[in-house]
Amino acid sequence: MADPSSYRPSPGQIPDSPGVYKFRDEHRRVIYVGKAKNLRQRVANYFQDLANLHPRTRTMVTTAASVEWTVVSTEVEALQLEYTWIKEFDPRFNVKYRDDKSYPYLAVTLNEEFPRVQVMRGAKKKGVRYFGPYGHAWAIRETVDLMLRVFPVRTCSAGVFKNAARTGRPCLLGYIDKCSAPCVGRVTPEEHRELAEDFCDFMAGRTGTYIRRLEKDMMQAAEEMEYERAARLRDDAEALKRAMEKSAVVLADATDADLIAVAEDELEAALQIFHVRGGRVRGQRGWVTDKVEAVDTSGLVEHALQQLYGEERGDAVPKEVLVPALPEDTEAVSQWLAERRGSQVSLRIPQRGDKKDLMATVQRNAQQALGLHKTKRASDLTTRSRALEEIAEALGLDTAPLRIECYDISHLQGDDVVASMVVFEDGLARKSEYRRFQIKGFEGQDDVRSMHEVIGRRFKRYLQEKERTGEWDEPQEPAPGATGPAAPGATGSTPGVTGPVPAPVLTAASPADEIEPREDDGRPKRFAYPPQLVVVDGGQPQVAAAKRALDELGIDDIAVCGLAKRLEEVWLPDDDDPVVLPRSSEGLYLLQRVRDEAHRFAITYQRAKRAKRIRSSPLDDVAGLGETRKQALIKHFGSVKKLRQATIEEICEVPGIGRRTAESVAAALASTAPAAPAVNTATGEIMEEDDGGAS
Repeated sequence: MADPSSYRPSPGQIPDSPGVYKFRDEHRRVIYVGKAKNLRQRVANYFQDLANLHPRTRTMVTTAASVEWTVVSTEVEALQLEYTWIKEFDPRFNVKYRDDKSYPYLAVTLNEEFPRVQVMRGAKKKGVRYFGPYGHAWAIRETVDLMLRVFPVRTCSAGVFKNAARTGRPCLLGYIDKCSAPCVGRVTPEEHRELAEDFCDFMAGRTGTYIRRLEKDMMQAAEEMEYERAARLRDDAEALKRAMEKSAVVLADATDADLIAVAEDELEAALQIFHVRGGRVRGQRGWVTDKVEAVDTSGLVEHALQQLYGEERGDAVPKEVLVPALPEDTEAVSQWLAERRGSQVSLRIPQRGDKKDLMATVQRNAQQALGLHKTKRASDLTTRSRALEEIAEALGLDTAPLRIECYDISHLQGDDVVASMVVFEDGLARKSEYRRFQIKGFEGQDDVRSMHEVIGRRFKRYLQEKERTGEWDEPQEPAPGATGPAAPGATGSTPGVTGPVPAPVLTAASPADEIEPREDDGRPKRFAYPPQLVVVDGGQPQVAAAKRALDELGIDDIAVCGLAKRLEEVWLPDDDDPVVLPRSSEGLYLLQRVRDEAHRFAITYQRAKRAKRIRSSPLDDVAGLGETRKQALIKHFGSVKKLRQATIEEICEVPGIGRRTAESVAAALASTAPAAPAVNTATGEIMEEDDGGAS
C-alpha cells in the first residue's frame, strides 16, 4: 500500500487549465482516468487526509504510485480524451458499463453491392445501417419475414448468393417472391439498393408513406378489376401494419429520443435505455456496473453517455437524450453530443407529459434489473471469496490468490503443438489477458517439455518487463543526485504531458552514468503482471516442469500447483502425495473452471491452427504477397485452378500485381502439383475447385 504523499505533486506544478489526469500503479498500469475543468483543484482533492476520502477513492490513491496529466483547450476535448483513455487503458477503478448480454441488431449492409438484411451482434461496422437493439433474435426474424413481402431484399449469405449466381437458380425465397433475386439478375444493383433504402426508411419510422402508397395501389387495382393484384397489395399493407404493431406508439409527436434511467445503491448501479424512433420504442438494453469510484447519479449518467455514443456518428445519436440527472458539465456534454450527431442535441430531464411517464417506465425497468442482478450477485461474491480462501488454505498461501494463471498443452498426435494461458482475477475470467503459444523448442509430443518451455517463455517476458521498467525486488542504490521513482516532487516531461513523471531509475543493467528514463504508456502489457498462483493442467510431472522453469529464472514468490483430470487431485511441487479437496469444495470448483477454460482455449487454437494448415494455398508461399492481394487474385480469376492456367500478362491485369509478383505467383503455382479433385461421396460427383482455398 503506497503513501499518497510519496508521489504528491507540489501545487505549483499542476496547471489550473482543463485537462485529463491518470493515476498509475507500481507496475505503471493506468488504474484511474479522470477529467477536470481545473486540474489543480481536482487533483489536489485526492491528496487530502485519507480519513476524509470516500473508501473507494482511498483504495485507489493508496494503490497508485504516480499521477500525471495532459492539458487540453476545452472541456469538450477533455471529455473526448477521457473516453478515449478509458477505452484504451481499461482502468480498474473507473466505472465501466458492461452489457449483461450481446444484444442483436437488425442490420442492413449498405456497404455491399447488393445490400443484405441480417441479424448482427457485437461491434458496429462502417457502412452498415443498424436498427434495435432487440431483446431476442427471433423478434428480428419475425419482423423481417413480414417486411420481405413488400421489400424483397436479399437475406442470404455470401456463399449462397455466389452459388445461386453460378448456377443461375435463386434460392427458395426467390421463388416465393420474398427476395428480388439480384443473384440471377431479376433486378439491377440500383433497383435492389433502392429496395434496401426503402426498407431502412420504413424501419427508421417513415411508415405512413409506404402504407398509403400500397392502399392507393390496391384501390386502383380493384377499380381495374385486377383482384388478385389488389389482394396481394392488401396483404402487403397488412404485413407492414403488423410489423408496426410490434413496437407500440409511446410518444405521439413522432419523437426521436433515447431515455436513460439509473437505479443504484452503495455498491452497484443498473442502467436502462429505451431507444425511441418515430414515437415508437425500437430497442431496449441494460447495463450493470460496480461503483468502483465515488460517483453520484450525474456522474453515472455522464459515463453512460460516453460509452453509449463514444463510437457513434450521425443519426445514431438522437435529437433528444432524456436523463434522470444532468452531468456536472452539461454544456460540454451537450456540445460533444452535437459534434457527434452533426446537429443540435437536447440533453434534459423530462418534467411533464408522456416523456416523464415513459421515463418512469424506464426507471422501473432499471430498478427491476438491479434487484435481479443483486439476487444473482450476492451469492456469487460470497462464493468467489470462499473459493479463493479455500485455495489459499489448501495450498498454504499467505493470502488469497487474486490473480490465477492456468496453462494447458494441446496437440493432435504430436502435430500442431500449442499452449494456452488463461487469467482469472478475483475469481472471474479476464479474457483480455488470455495468451496462446506455439511450441518452438522441439518437434513431436512431450507435454512436460512443452510446459517447461511455455512457463519459461512467459516469465522470462515478465522479468524483461521488470528490468525495462526498473522494478526489482531489491531496490538499487541511486547514484548521487538521482531521484527514486517514489520521491516527492520528482518531475520529468513527456511529449503532450504536463506534470510529474517518474524520474529515471537505476537498474542492474544500467550503470550510474547511463540512466535511462522509464518508457511506458500505461497500456495493459502482455506479460507485465505476475500471478499469485500458477495452475497447470496435469499431474506431478507437469508441476515439476513448471516449478523448474520458475527456479531457473530465480522466481520464488509465485505458487505452483497442478490439477490432474483423472481424480481431480491437486499436486504441489516436491510433494509425493496430492492435496485432495472435498468434492463439494468451492475452491476445487474454481480450479476446475480455470483448468477447463485453459483446455477450451488451447484446443480452440489448436483446431484453428490445424484447419489453417489444411486449407493452405500455394499462394501462401509467394514472398511479398499479402492477404489483400491474394484475395484480389482469387476474386479476379475465381479459383486457384483458373489462376494456375493464366499467363503472366493476365495475372498482371489484376490491380496491385506487378510483373515481378506475377512471375513469382506463376512460378509458385507451376511448382505445386494440383491436388486430386474432391468427390461428393453421396453422389459420386467430382467437385470442381472454385473456393480459392486449396489447390
